[in-house]
Amino acid sequence: MYRPFLEHLEKELFSKFDLSSRPIPAGLEANVSNRGKNQATIQSWCYECPQLRKIRYTYIDAGASAQVFNSVIYPSYYYDIPLLGIDLLSFGKSKILIVLDFQPLFQEESYLEKYIEPMRSLREKYNNLAQKLEMKFYDANQYFSKYLLFAKTDAETVQTTFLKAYKEYINLYWQMLDGAETLDQTEDIQKIIKAQKDYDQYSAERDPASGLFSSYFGHEWSEKFLYEFLFEDAVPLAVPNATR
Repeated sequence: MYRPFLEHLEKELFSKFDLSSRPIPAGLEANVSNRGKNQATIQSWCYECPQLRKIRYTYIDAGASAQVFNSVIYPSYYYDIPLLGIDLLSFGKSKILIVLDFQPLFQEESYLEKYIEPMRSLREKYNNLAQKLEMKFYDANQYFSKYLLFAKTDAETVQTTFLKAYKEYINLYWQMLDGAETLDQTEDIQKIIKAQKDYDQYSAERDPASGLFSSYFGHEWSEKFLYEFLFEDAVPLAVPNATR
């Protein structure tokens, strides 16, 4: 269901950037599960280039049971622009959820004005894809913008209106990247490194997809995938010793 979204992103990336493969830990690049009603496959890709230090995307195909496309693009530490986050999920015909956002690293007014406000006109154009849904696992005021697309929708809308919106959001992100100024102060670069690491830690601790990964591919594989690939800068929470 989401292959056109993967293919568009891939085409854009390869046409605009000089990509190099970024290693994926052995055993995490792909997997197959026969646990569910339908066989499930998961496959991931990871690249880097001077402007983008980590470009990762993953596709889960479990036939009619589940279709998932997830991607996060991390800019170079020399830029303070938001991350590009994409999460498209389908569990049967009646449960389809789309999330697309420029995920801000900071919530200061000046930062939001510079990087989030340019999204306003696009968001207004696709207001029907911006439903006021509750975020069960995340704080909507942290690492999300007020102009994100977040909706429960149907397959036809995904393949028409949302695909068009997706292409326009990605194009706007490239424009933002093209116009970004390079940071040259060590203090500023260290601030970005910390912010991106904090994002990984926050996301790894809350990502509801870990339950989906576990159900198909087992807990051990899921934990490795979460902490060694998806959010590799996160540190697993220590399990306290049992009291005697």
